[in-house]
Amino acid sequence: MQRQIVESFDPLHRELLRDPYPYFAALREHDPVHWSDLGFWVVTRYDDARRVIVDKQFGQGDFIRNIQLFYGEDFDVLAHPAYAWLSRVFVMQDPPDHTRLRGLVSGALSLKRIRAMEPRVRELARQQLDRYADERHENFISEFAYLFPTLVMCDMLGLDEDAASRSQLLRLNQAIADTFPVFETRALNPEELGLADRQMVFLTEFFSTLFERRRSQPADDLTTALVQAQEGNDTLSPEELSTSVIGLFGAGFETTAHMIGNGMYLLGRHPDQRQRLADELALAAPAVEEFLRFESSLQATYRTALTDQQLGDQRIRAGERILAILAAANRDHRHFEAPDVFDIGPRPQKPLTFGGGIHYCVGAELARLEGRIFLEELFSRYPDFQVDCCGARLREAFLFRGFDHLPVRLR
Repeated sequence: MQRQIVESFDPLHRELLRDPYPYFAALREHDPVHWSDLGFWVVTRYDDARRVIVDKQFGQGDFIRNIQLFYGEDFDVLAHPAYAWLSRVFVMQDPPDHTRLRGLVSGALSLKRIRAMEPRVRELARQQLDRYADERHENFISEFAYLFPTLVMCDMLGLDEDAASRSQLLRLNQAIADTFPVFETRALNPEELGLADRQMVFLTEFFSTLFERRRSQPADDLTTALVQAQEGNDTLSPEELSTSVIGLFGAGFETTAHMIGNGMYLLGRHPDQRQRLADELALAAPAVEEFLRFESSLQATYRTALTDQQLGDQRIRAGERILAILAAANRDHRHFEAPDVFDIGPRPQKPLTFGGGIHYCVGAELARLEGRIFLEELFSRYPDFQVDCCGARLREAFLFRGFDHLPVRLR
């Protein structure tokens, strides 16, 4: 292995959390296949990252071993409900289990179902924007960006008003936020892990109750479609149902919410692009793609080398973990023109934010739909909105990048 040129990658380094892009650029140019002292490889160039997430020679590998990389060999991974859940999520599995589960879930969350949701998504966007404006909220993240995709998912799942009350939505949001650190590239401290475990028990019980109701009282919603999902004689077990829906629910919350929040911040920082969008709302869809590229809400994803592989001038051994930094790949000048310029005009190249290959995000089209409709309704109803970028506060998290506070006024 060649000598490291760039300081060893640490996802919790304060400067990296604040502004990772200069560090990503240094890795991309000088150490593109980088060995971290934490025990895994880090790739930052577009072609390398795309190969890692698309090539079937890179998969998820041994889940228990992958988690023990952070905690040590004595750590009982599956004794923790949060990690036991994570082990069952199909994005963390390899074929044939991945193929079976993804097929059943994606069949229920079909493109036809997503497109049919557009009028309802637009109605929810209008309702939430008006409520945010009328109640004179200040924190756009907690009072709109988190709630909007959560309401869309609740509506798709068929949650009634009692189950989807505002207090219950906030509790579900908090449970997801407390649980999803298990995806992070680090060991959780005992308090974090204990909280994640407790919240996962709550989420499992909450959605299991919903599934049982839909078994006896089917409706025209995603929950019923998942309960009835079938391929031959194969169906989703109760455990697989709750696992899949928590994953879908959480992905909408963590990635879509931060895509919207990051987009608002970027529009606040780039008034020329904001005006361009106001003048031509047909640019809403490419603007969403640029949000995803320029400030990716999902910064990275893991794979395991299933066989010995060569990446650049480095030999990757079977069983070694690779962290593909999607946010770095999305700014690779070898693939994108003017990658460090925020430009909402259509680009021929697509970002890697939603992954690729067999693990391409099943909710990608729903997220794009929500983002486009949000922009169309925002500029149509509140074209003079104000974003206080100086008052923005980033989350202290690496994998899901976004803000926990962003002052926005709608007028």
